Amino acid sequence: RRMFPGLKPSTLSGSYRKDFRNRDKIDRIKEEAVTNGEDEEDEFIGFASLPEQVHRKAVRRGFDFSLMVLGDSGLGKSTLINSLFLTDLYKDREIPDTADLVERTLTTVKKQIEIEEKGVKVRLTIVDTPGYNDAVNAEDSWKRVVSYVDQQFQLYYQAESGLNRKNINDTRIHCCLYFISPYGHGLKPLDILVMKKLHHKVNIVPLIAKSDVLTPKEVKRLKTKVLEDIKENDINIYTFPECDSDEDEEFKEQDKALKEAVPFAVIGSNTVVEAGGKKIRGRMYPWGIVEVDNPKHCDFIKLRQMLISTHMQDLKDITSEIHYENYRAESLLSSEVSKSNRERTKLKRDSIANLDKALETEQLLQEKEAEIQRMQEMLAKMQAQLQNNPNSQNGRLGNVR
Repeated sequence: RRMFPGLKPSTLSGSYRKDFRNRDKIDRIKEEAVTNGEDEEDEFIGFASLPEQVHRKAVRRGFDFSLMVLGDSGLGKSTLINSLFLTDLYKDREIPDTADLVERTLTTVKKQIEIEEKGVKVRLTIVDTPGYNDAVNAEDSWKRVVSYVDQQFQLYYQAESGLNRKNINDTRIHCCLYFISPYGHGLKPLDILVMKKLHHKVNIVPLIAKSDVLTPKEVKRLKTKVLEDIKENDINIYTFPECDSDEDEEFKEQDKALKEAVPFAVIGSNTVVEAGGKKIRGRMYPWGIVEVDNPKHCDFIKLRQMLISTHMQDLKDITSEIHYENYRAESLLSSEVSKSNRERTKLKRDSIANLDKALETEQLLQEKEAEIQRMQEMLAKMQAQLQNNPNSQNGRLGNVR
């Protein structure tokens, strides 16, 4: 693309391109362009191509996205992840038997996969939490989850504070899909507890799992109850950003539909069934087929659209600009407090040493003052004796002569 109208590409090639920053030569080229009959208003500098440069660089570097799935066992977390990203991340998973489930504790399983679509690469990290809420006392479960999120912040903070910050591996959790049981009547006490522990650290997106066990009226009623519980307990879930005023009406309607779908009622399936002469992903029941990709049956399409197509970058931005910055500020504050405490302790130790020296000096001064006082008393007694016996003084003096 030509930088000035009326110029041939060869004009800006060769050795001249090395001196292109020279202002006089730029002015001369512009004057030649005007002389050749070109309108100066049609000229452009070239910074309009900056978005293209950023796009090429970002595509070449690739993208990182970390997703945590959290919820009770048996709610279809693994199946939904496989359905979202059209892959099988858990093909080697062994299903534990009853004896193992009794003694099972929460563990964090991290799966990493690189997905490429139309030249765009995404390094996807899925963090699963098998054993969540399986124990009788589930207190240890949420502690491990919170600890894992903090550990990823700590790793990024250490890498960012190091000398080589060029290629930082971002393992921070950008989104947490929290699975809510469809068999209850809203959020359980553990759900409320875990969400309140996590909502300042990660973007929480609530899901109603296995929504095909509910009728449409029951799904609507459960959504309303979950939102009421979230509002009543002051839980901050992921909030969709407002649309720009220059967006088209179609995008605004799409964004409105996504907001109204929260919490998303989802169904996952890796099975392909045939219905009406075409193959679809879904679940077959005696009364009919539930289609995963049918928006009338569930919110799977809306979840995938929000999570991948429209709001993935916003999830990453909120993680970086809000959640991580809060953690970073707390870390800096705690380090300053610990430093202040160390200095205060050192000052106290120095003060104690100086105090001992001061006490020792004070004691010496007191002893000197006491000695001087004793000498003054002895001198006063001697003078009194001399005044009382003047003859003995003269006799002694005479004998000396």
